[in-house]
Amino acid sequence: MRSYILSFWNVLDPLYYLLTRLEYIDRHSGIFRVRLTKYKGRTVILSDGTLIKKNDKLVKIHLHNSRILSELQYVPCSVRRGRTIFKRIFKSMPTLAEYIHNHKNSNEIKGAIGITMLHKGAEKLGFEIIQPCNMFYRLFKSMSQFPIFLLSSGRPKTLKIPDTYYLFISKEKLLQTYQKLTEEDIKYRDQ
Repeated sequence: MRSYILSFWNVLDPLYYLLTRLEYIDRHSGIFRVRLTKYKGRTVILSDGTLIKKNDKLVKIHLHNSRILSELQYVPCSVRRGRTIFKRIFKSMPTLAEYIHNHKNSNEIKGAIGITMLHKGAEKLGFEIIQPCNMFYRLFKSMSQFPIFLLSSGRPKTLKIPDTYYLFISKEKLLQTYQKLTEEDIKYRDQ
């Protein structure tokens, strides 16, 4: 059943890509698709002092879920699936740093943002986890991401819908942590 859903999803994914105005930052091996956005949430102060307020420019990160789920389809253990996702994101972070650094609006971009219910390990990557204030927005995002949760978690012990969180990383922290990371550094940290 899962393989049929993934096949259907892979057919719909190009349409989703077009409708959301996403762009690849590395079409071949990366798992991020991004777009420039204006932040619409409450004011947030990140741990490095970066102030993010309404209408600030951020790069919104979307994981290429159909690619990830296709890769994880035959990974039986949920712990191993989580580690695989973590490694794929870690390997894509230098490309995200390079994308923001070279963006024509780089001076205006405050950082990157994602929204997810699969946030374990995000702090190790440098993200800060903050729950959106608006209850209706959280509910909408939780409902829209629930199919991804079901497909990525194997056989969940409960059908409780997990909470949804923002993941923030400031541009300075992203560049400082990932801009100079080499392939050798990434391979070393994988071990």
